[in-house]
Amino acid sequence: MGIYVETLIRGDMEEIWQKTQTPDLHQRWDLRFSSIDYLPRSSLAEPQRFRYATRIGFGLDIRGAGESVGERETEDRRTSALKFWSDDPKSLIVEGSGYWSYVQQDVGIQFLTWYDYRTRFGWLGRLFDAILFRPLMGWATAWSFDRLRLWIERGIDPASSLHNSVIHAFARLTLVAIWCYHGLVPKLLLTQRDELSMLLNAGISAGAAPTFVRLVGVCEVAFGLLLLTTWRKRWPLVLNIPLMLAATASVALRSPQYLGAAFNPITLNLSVVALSAIGLIAGAASPFAGRCRRKRWKRRA
Repeated sequence: MGIYVETLIRGDMEEIWQKTQTPDLHQRWDLRFSSIDYLPRSSLAEPQRFRYATRIGFGLDIRGAGESVGERETEDRRTSALKFWSDDPKSLIVEGSGYWSYVQQDVGIQFLTWYDYRTRFGWLGRLFDAILFRPLMGWATAWSFDRLRLWIERGIDPASSLHNSVIHAFARLTLVAIWCYHGLVPKLLLTQRDELSMLLNAGISAGAAPTFVRLVGVCEVAFGLLLLTTWRKRWPLVLNIPLMLAATASVALRSPQYLGAAFNPITLNLSVVALSAIGLIAGAASPFAGRCRRKRWKRRA
């Protein structure tokens, strides 16, 4: 039941170690923490203790603490182990432990983590953890690892990658809403007269037009759902652009009277083209949790 995340970062071992082991740098890319502070220690022989905080909104945060319990280094691998706990009554996590491992590969560093924890609030806490919290923590860890990768490989500042993710999400979700609405409401639910008229102008017979409208509606809803389910894929956004340009040209040739309507195909379709371009640009510099491996695999000796 532990959480495992792994990614390949094409970078230098020392740089990755610095950005993951230095609190000020670590908190910049890790979505799970708002702040991390090392506590003073009297000697290097003592475990390094730290405090952390995570904002949960409405001016509230969850606080906890932890300590490193050992580091190990070989010729091609470094490992850092830690344990953590929280006395904050708002925290679902009571205590836990895990490790980070850095493995030298031919093309970069295989950066991975495994951790697990014990929850409070009895069976209710365990249920909430299994249904929502643990999947969310796994996603946040993977998203953060990819954010770190973008920082090291492409020099994209973590704050910028977060902004890009928000822009990409707004653009893609708006496109999903547009496609699903125009497929569902004017075509499947209401079968608007204008929809039938444009098909008649395109050469579809009067008897076949209602069925054709419903078929187009199903395809539009399906495409909207495709945009949602292929969140980190670029090709649906790319495909969206020629589809909208072709649809605009078709209306201009077959039903030009609609180009002057109050809500017309030009403003709608070109807005969809613009949103697709925005999604492509922002998505190219956004972290995606799906790029990380979430299960262990056997490496060759």
